[in-house]
Amino acid sequence: MKTDFADIIHLLHETSYGVLATHSAQLTGYPFATLLPYVADEHHRPVWLMSALAEHAKNVLADSRASFLVASSGGSSVLAEFRITLVGDVERVDPSKDLVARYLRYEPHAQQYLDLGDFSFFRLLPKQARFVAGFGEMGWIEETEWSQAEILSLADETALYQDSLAYQSAGLRLLGIDCYGVDIEREGKRERQRFPKPLTSSEKIGESVKRLLAAFGSTSLRLF
Repeated sequence: MKTDFADIIHLLHETSYGVLATHSAQLTGYPFATLLPYVADEHHRPVWLMSALAEHAKNVLADSRASFLVASSGGSSVLAEFRITLVGDVERVDPSKDLVARYLRYEPHAQQYLDLGDFSFFRLLPKQARFVAGFGEMGWIEETEWSQAEILSLADETALYQDSLAYQSAGLRLLGIDCYGVDIEREGKRERQRFPKPLTSSEKIGESVKRLLAAFGSTSLRLF
């Protein structure tokens, strides 16, 4: 299968939760799966919060090997939907203020967990990924291909986010920006707006974001 890597990027950014499968520390040799909200970081890797008391946190601290399943939703058949299983190692993250700010824009309720003091950030570093685009359409993505994805630094994203706030209209909230698209919340629902092609210039990304937000604020919606 010839995989369009942009489809994988969009899936990871537009989905809000996934299934983390770890090696059980309590029942040796058995997998342990749990549902988690997550946010993709600047390298398009899933990042999430875990309590030190959680079974899956204990598991990854004992054995970092894990997989993370993300799937699109809303279709009539689960087998026809895009889905990806990332296989790699989970590591604890000492987050920058920009990463924390990005995470909280997507998951604002997570502030209450951070206030408790026993929650930490973790992320999965993909070694391989299995992407399924529908029945009979599937393929493997290698770590080297993942490392070649276009990156917008967190510092640049923060600057673009701050610069775009004046363009937001009522009922619209900007969540995140990357080289492949923009995530927004409109009337309480999360949406992904894709760029026609990946943008590598912060200036061009900023222009596209402002144009998008201005279009949502006008009576005639016209995107890229």
